[in-house]
Amino acid sequence: MSVLANASRDALSDGGALASRVPGFVARPAQQRLTAAVAEAIEQRQVLLAEAGTGTGKTYAYLVPALLSGLKTIISTGTRALQDQLYHRDLPRVREALGVGVRSALLKGRANYLCLYRMNQAKGEAQFASPAQASQFQRVVAWAGRTRAGDMAELEGLPDDWPLLPQVTSTVDNCLGSECPFWDECFVAQARQRAQTADLVVVNHHLLLADLALKQEGFGEILPGAQAFVIDEAHQLPELAASFFGEGFGMRQAQELGRDCLAECKQVTGATAVLQEPVRALEHALRQLRAAMEALPLRGTRYRALTLPAVADGFDVLADALSALEHALESLAEASPGFDACMVRTHELGQRLGRWRDGDTASAAFADGTGDDDALADAVASGGQGDGAAVLAAAAAHGGEVYWYELTPRGFRCQRTPLDVSAPLRQHRERSQAAWVFTSATLAVGGGFHHIGHKLGLFDPDTLLEPSPFDWRRQALCYLPPELPEPGVRGYGAAMLAAVRPVLEASGGRAFLLFASHRALREAAAALEGGPWPLFVQGQAPKAELLRRFRESGNGVLLGSASFREGVDVAGDALSVVVIDKLPFAAPDDPVFEARLEAVRRRGGNPFRDEQLPQAVIALKQGVGRLIRSESDRGVLVLCDPRLTGKHYGRVFMQSLPTFAVTRRIEDVQVFFACS
Repeated sequence: MSVLANASRDALSDGGALASRVPGFVARPAQQRLTAAVAEAIEQRQVLLAEAGTGTGKTYAYLVPALLSGLKTIISTGTRALQDQLYHRDLPRVREALGVGVRSALLKGRANYLCLYRMNQAKGEAQFASPAQASQFQRVVAWAGRTRAGDMAELEGLPDDWPLLPQVTSTVDNCLGSECPFWDECFVAQARQRAQTADLVVVNHHLLLADLALKQEGFGEILPGAQAFVIDEAHQLPELAASFFGEGFGMRQAQELGRDCLAECKQVTGATAVLQEPVRALEHALRQLRAAMEALPLRGTRYRALTLPAVADGFDVLADALSALEHALESLAEASPGFDACMVRTHELGQRLGRWRDGDTASAAFADGTGDDDALADAVASGGQGDGAAVLAAAAAHGGEVYWYELTPRGFRCQRTPLDVSAPLRQHRERSQAAWVFTSATLAVGGGFHHIGHKLGLFDPDTLLEPSPFDWRRQALCYLPPELPEPGVRGYGAAMLAAVRPVLEASGGRAFLLFASHRALREAAAALEGGPWPLFVQGQAPKAELLRRFRESGNGVLLGSASFREGVDVAGDALSVVVIDKLPFAAPDDPVFEARLEAVRRRGGNPFRDEQLPQAVIALKQGVGRLIRSESDRGVLVLCDPRLTGKHYGRVFMQSLPTFAVTRRIEDVQVFFACS
């Protein structure tokens, strides 16, 4: 064992640095094995793939060797919330306990920092839809005068979807860079400078991937100097990477462009007269296109969208409107840096629209059914009858990417997505010549890492599987309700809730009910309304606020969908039941997923075994992980889907979960809670 591995294990042992200085710290053998493996990978500049079950203490396990190594280290987490928790809570504790003077920095994407230029542009605008919005904007203005980091997360209670957020933050598209009059005070530039001089930088996957994909988030200067990367919540990386290595545009992006063009007019006399009409034409084109897309499914392929003449014509009109706006901006580009930036954005948006609409690779011809490959004939015919997903799936075998759209209540987004990101991820990793540690509580399927390893482009990496150290046999019980119909059968939702009610009665509420679809969630909310337990339903309030209310209720029942499967930590008596309605197989109407399955089939693989099943297993493990969060927690896991016992693949799910007692008797559940 290396010197670094020994030092890391010692720091996390009984009587070690953390046990002596961190209140409540408990030495765990699994954590010590994990930290030794991480240390070996860092010291040898190797790749490690490590699953650390809930309760292992993986954050401390990788922070200790990272801090002791003396190497420039980048730690990437799954979300901004986890990023803040790691940087503001965990890192200071470990650094102080070890007594090391490592310089650290927190770095987020541009859109997380206040942009002084855009905030000043927004002043005086008649854009506030309500007095509450105007009050929130004034709160941002007041905070701007005292913040040092400019991190919007400092403003508690400001929702992530606050409609004015784009007006006070910047993006790669609208940032003026060094030409900005506020450049010397720029919070993004200052954060970047701190990160460049730091020994340890905490980022999130969005930022890491944006810069690996050369999306210019301002972090690329640091990547070449990093000697070690730790990727926490690594199970999220492949799906996120697909969006970053692709390309997209949307209605909101175009609307913000028009708004910014008019905002710049305040600075230049006569500019409004030049731009008002082309901006109005752009807004009209967007509204007309969105109205035409109303006839489409919420999500589908480009082929499906463009077979509707009104939609195809709508994209043509939008392209013309962007071209006219770009032409109008040419005469103003030299009048201000803002107008120059708007012209560049307009040109790029038009280019993206053109690439999505017309395609810029040979695979696009196949995707639209115009290629002459005999292998695509059946797919083209099938696409003509359906939504064209088979056409694009076949094209994936040629070009490896799929073109698709998605509708939102007031907009749309068009995307080009690669189906396999393992090659670019592998190239970036090998080019770095750094150590790479990929870790999560949910990576393995049936005890193996083949699925996630393939997704990440890893060939024969070092692996470590540390199950949760919690005593699941004593602390948990798995209840499989008997005699439930198949999930696809009419009335399944009502039967499932009927089976769950006795569990809620035995536990006195204190439950998460996790649903595979929003429709099932809504139906359950309606059925449980007015019951004896306080009901908390996803969408009624921001996620953090909903969880706070649930914790404080003491006996609540929270209903959530996929986003509540992970990143939710409710320890103690407030949560004693987790109910999962169905095995979380991906939605069949997802054009990217469908094309990915077809690509697996064309490679000679088995789409269900190689893609659908592993993805569902990992998603189920995430949901199950909400139940037991500490050594003192006790709870019942209710898995309602009868396919767990009725289908041969059910064994793969059960083998991938913690080892616990399983029952089909509600009486055992009642006894479990009676003994609490």
